[in-house]
Amino acid sequence: MAQLYFYYSAMNAGKSTALLQSDYNYLERGMTTRLLTAQLDNRFGEATISSRIGLSKPADTFNESTDLVTWYLDGPKVNCIFIDEAQFLTKEQVNQLAVIVDKYNTPVLCYGIRTDFQGELFTGSARLLAIADKLTELKTVCHCGRKAIMVVRMDEQGKALAHGAQVQIGGNEKYVSMCRRHYHEALAIA
Repeated sequence: MAQLYFYYSAMNAGKSTALLQSDYNYLERGMTTRLLTAQLDNRFGEATISSRIGLSKPADTFNESTDLVTWYLDGPKVNCIFIDEAQFLTKEQVNQLAVIVDKYNTPVLCYGIRTDFQGELFTGSARLLAIADKLTELKTVCHCGRKAIMVVRMDEQGKALAHGAQVQIGGNEKYVSMCRRHYHEALAIA
């Protein structure tokens, strides 16, 4: 029976690397897959899933108006679907992924960030945490060596930002993963 999986973490935990490795495992066994990533994150090129260690692969893209059941039905039959940047999915899109799993018996593996720089759940992540069959935390570390669970957005001078739009695309130049203690210290939260 197919299941809906959510692999989540703070930034820089290797989510895209894990996704590409899992995709490779399916392909190595002669199975077919489809990859999907957020259209708004094109830092590494349009329609590309890319990891910090240099792995990359072309993918289809989604935006907030993409109907994922239609995308699935209009494409080739596959053994598994992989979704990067799953935090950017809408609640309805996550529900559509559940339909793909339950009605069409196709496993869907989603990879994404759990919370934004203000410690709030992303919409896609919140829905996946609520309805996914399997939840797996991928771990990364704070500069102190403790598990990093928070993401801090930094300005050009390296100062932590407490306010702003939830979505601002960036990588290591803009975001730092930290443990909760250092997140609070960076934002001067008592």
